[in-house]
Amino acid sequence: MTIRALIVEDEKNLVGLLRKYLEREGFEVDEALDGPAALEVARRSEPDVVVLDWMLPGLDGMGVLRELRRFSDAYVIMLTAREGEVDRIVGLSTGADDYLVKPFSPGELVARIRAMLRRPRGGASTDPAMTFGDLSVDPARREVRLGREDVRLTAMEFDMLATLASRPGLVFSRRQLLARVWGDDYFGSDHVVDVHVANLRKKIEDDPSNPRYVQTVRGVGYRFGLP
Repeated sequence: MTIRALIVEDEKNLVGLLRKYLEREGFEVDEALDGPAALEVARRSEPDVVVLDWMLPGLDGMGVLRELRRFSDAYVIMLTAREGEVDRIVGLSTGADDYLVKPFSPGELVARIRAMLRRPRGGASTDPAMTFGDLSVDPARREVRLGREDVRLTAMEFDMLATLASRPGLVFSRRQLLARVWGDDYFGSDHVVDVHVANLRKKIEDDPSNPRYVQTVRGVGYRFGLP
């Protein structure tokens, strides 16, 4: 099956380079040089994966990502020249799956994309719904409720929560979570786990600084605690 990729980047030389690498790997590639064009192409081509630059004319990468998530479940990898943690948090909490800081190796980008594509996206699950106090996690419906309220999570946030909740009390290292949620062949920074955990806590914890559910085991990783 042909995989469709959309490159959204205003540096034409970089677009050409990434297109060359992706096409060599068998991807069908579309491109857009600004934010509004990216959304137009995405609606038309229905890409499987989007390589999205942070800084774009017309509409920046965050704006594109927010609109994209209204109609597409494509994998998204953000490109940014910024190394600040705040930028990574904003991008991942908006719905990106991964990020790369410029400059980067096109080969690494392709490898990251391959790893993401090997991971099922929103597939059906037969796991039963789990309830912990006022928090319920339903893997089959991919729904989370806190009390009577629905909690909107990104795909990665949900998968991380479902993984932790499936084994309450069991400590998962960052690398174990990467393998379970991102896939065994993910080789990016394990800091991405911390960013998603921080975002997840903001959405399900009464006090994110003193979490009941997603707890830190210092020097090891994370576990799901029973309330």
